Amino acid sequence: MRKLLPLVISAVILSCGLVTASCEQGRKPAGSGTLNLYGVDPYTLDPALSGDSTSHQYIMQMFSGLVKLDDELLVTGDIADEWNVNFNGTVYTFYLRQDVLFHDGKQVTADDFKASWERACSPGTGSQTAVLYLGDILGVDEVLNGDAEEISGVRVVDKYKLEVTLKEPRSYFLYKLAYPTAFVVDTKTALGSGWWQSGINGTGPFKLEEWKKGSRLELARFDRYYGTPAKLERVVYHLWAGTVMSLYENGQIDVAQTGGDYIDKITDEKSELFNELIITSVPSLMYIGFNCTTEPFNDPLVRKAFAMAVDMKKVVNLVYRGAAMVAGQVIPPGIPGHDETASITSFDPETVRSLIASSSYGSVDNLPPITITTGGYGGVISRELEAIVYQWHQNLGVEITVRQIDPNEYYYNLMAEKDDLFYFGWVADYPHPQNFLEILFASSSFSNTGKYHNSNFDALIDMAGKETDFDTSIELYQQAQDVLLQDTALVPISFGVDMTLVKPYVKGYNPGSLGVVRLNEVWIEGK
Repeated sequence: MRKLLPLVISAVILSCGLVTASCEQGRKPAGSGTLNLYGVDPYTLDPALSGDSTSHQYIMQMFSGLVKLDDELLVTGDIADEWNVNFNGTVYTFYLRQDVLFHDGKQVTADDFKASWERACSPGTGSQTAVLYLGDILGVDEVLNGDAEEISGVRVVDKYKLEVTLKEPRSYFLYKLAYPTAFVVDTKTALGSGWWQSGINGTGPFKLEEWKKGSRLELARFDRYYGTPAKLERVVYHLWAGTVMSLYENGQIDVAQTGGDYIDKITDEKSELFNELIITSVPSLMYIGFNCTTEPFNDPLVRKAFAMAVDMKKVVNLVYRGAAMVAGQVIPPGIPGHDETASITSFDPETVRSLIASSSYGSVDNLPPITITTGGYGGVISRELEAIVYQWHQNLGVEITVRQIDPNEYYYNLMAEKDDLFYFGWVADYPHPQNFLEILFASSSFSNTGKYHNSNFDALIDMAGKETDFDTSIELYQQAQDVLLQDTALVPISFGVDMTLVKPYVKGYNPGSLGVVRLNEVWIEGK
């Protein structure tokens, strides 16, 4: 997924019908050529562990799962070419294709999925995403807690038939299975903490050819891939190779994500780069999170004052200049439930001091020292965060200390290391409001980093997840969002816009609204 943030978790979709697909095993792939991309070293290449967009961009090329998202962001078959659901929505039966091979030529079976999910949920694996994406399955909690080794709700009916029983109906369950945590791995080789650094045996259209940390990561075409065979022979990521725009303009890479300082140059219709520009709306949210369990942000009046003290429209427009949209809510455009009229309390510098005066602190002078956590190195923070911290000082009279965590480890360590505030972003794993509201703010969610708690919000989220009528479910999610905004559970900053430059000889490159490019559909022509 694209990187709008220090680190992003990254996003899946629902279809309750039957989906079929077919593929002739061993088709000879067409096309050739090498695609050169900019990259950075992934935090992990283990699907069970990955929770950031950088790791995802590699994993999605080398691994696969039961289902995937199509161009319309609907769930379609992948390794499962057919499935059905029982009358009350708690038992899913998946029928696997019989032509799916690991990269070493071994056939993939239902047993491999059961073993992969149990490995992901095993306490020894240390996954932070298993509870989020597999936690609806009966028996997962027992494995996560170390009370069982097998997931009772996952049953291998036969070699190519897998039955999955949920604890209760969840309308978004299939969405979650398109997330890497639910992907199949070869558990015979996925042993030890660093197995993925050299011995990946995946099922995707590409296999890991070479990885020299800090220098180069190369993927090679897997000729026996069961789906659309890759047209490219290989994909080379040039890791930490320099300034992305310079590399692109010098022809060293074929694709560049850009914006910011280059916005005038790339959006000028007279520029050659303008014709190479693809602009995509991204269902993502940047926000300031509060640590709601500690002073001073356990007081909602203080949270509201901090939200109202920032002119977010000015910040986003000046910093991003069209490369992001101002966010006044949690649910981004493109996600069901987005409501243009919903908004957190607007900028009002005249009111913020009276809010503090009405709070349990009575005065800004009585507030404890405040630190915000962000990702980065060497004291250099984003211009966006710099502008927000400045406005807090100007409009509230508070001094904010900024503390940085290694950006490659930010998501994974933030829960334990967060301070009073944290700068965070989330890219949709699947286009459903549950992926933002429940996962980020429900009391029971592992990813509720700020430990926000509101029983009314939790009740609405629970009802929305169980509701089978789509429109009613979305209305409940909107009501839950209203509770968050009224409670000032966060300070929304921006919704994402992706600006990508693609060389004219690169064909079939589609960033997609979730930012996952299917590189097996890309080819080089006329270079």
